[in-house]
Amino acid sequence: MEKGSQPDVTFVIAAYNSAETIASAIESALSQEAVALEVIVIDDKSSDTTRDVVASIGQRDPRVRLIALDKNLGPGGARNVGLDAATGRWIAVLDSDDVIKPARTAQIISRAEKAHADIAVDNLDVVYTDGRPGETMFEEAFLERRGVLTLDDFIASNVLFRSTFNFGYMKPMFRRDFLNTHKLRFHPTLRIGEDYLLLASALAVGGLCVIEPSSGYVYNIREGSISRVLELHHVDAMIAADAEFLASYALPAAARDAQSRRSRSLVEARHFLMLVSSIKNRSIGGVVKVAMTDPRALRHLSMPIRARLRRLRDSFSYQSKGQQ
Repeated sequence: MEKGSQPDVTFVIAAYNSAETIASAIESALSQEAVALEVIVIDDKSSDTTRDVVASIGQRDPRVRLIALDKNLGPGGARNVGLDAATGRWIAVLDSDDVIKPARTAQIISRAEKAHADIAVDNLDVVYTDGRPGETMFEEAFLERRGVLTLDDFIASNVLFRSTFNFGYMKPMFRRDFLNTHKLRFHPTLRIGEDYLLLASALAVGGLCVIEPSSGYVYNIREGSISRVLELHHVDAMIAADAEFLASYALPAAARDAQSRRSRSLVEARHFLMLVSSIKNRSIGGVVKVAMTDPRALRHLSMPIRARLRRLRDSFSYQSKGQQ
């Protein structure tokens, strides 16, 4: 990229204690073919050597820029710093423990610009770090038939307790001027679900999102503590954020119906977590209270609690990996 020229794409990587994985993420971005690029890494006040790793790469390659935060902002707040600093025509969010294939960016931009789209998503390869065989998330023919991602399909796909992958795993690329024109940013305080909310908002304001059926994003799933992820206050925050979303946008009928199903699933998830807590604490009164409030929560006990918790965790497809 010539000095002073605008990059085709800015990669925004929020990093928190990512010293072991951040180099691979950055190098995969730098290896993108046929595009001019910049990489902005926002270190969210890590306590490990993340900043040193990024600074070292930046010394070798001027396309890499480190923004070191003085306080932890969480995934949404950190990414917003990157969005504000970006100069590329397109913005791509890359998780600090994932990588992308070399042809991905050029392929997505080409498809999006041919369709005059504001947003683009693609297929993903899923890699399990616990040794399970990897897989491609969606069949290419399935995505090819769809062509575009609609708001109602996106919301419906993010109803909790689903047993299959959903569109919330997709990592979108946005036109930077589209985000700025509509003043779209990640929710600054939401710790789980900020990815979902940004894409839903972009679709709600009329953004056209095309789908590239081939897989260009490699999504690493690392086993972690289920209880660490599935905390009641996270679900409460998502319920509140969804309420803000509904108050901010006039949704078409199909999207409203999908949102109603999603909202019910969030409330059901809340009651289920309360039920699990009561069982763990051997609180018969707590179990009875939940059962009377939401009898549907009891149906999840037909499956072992740990298995049901795992399925619920997997429903949070848009959760920020490496919680901050």
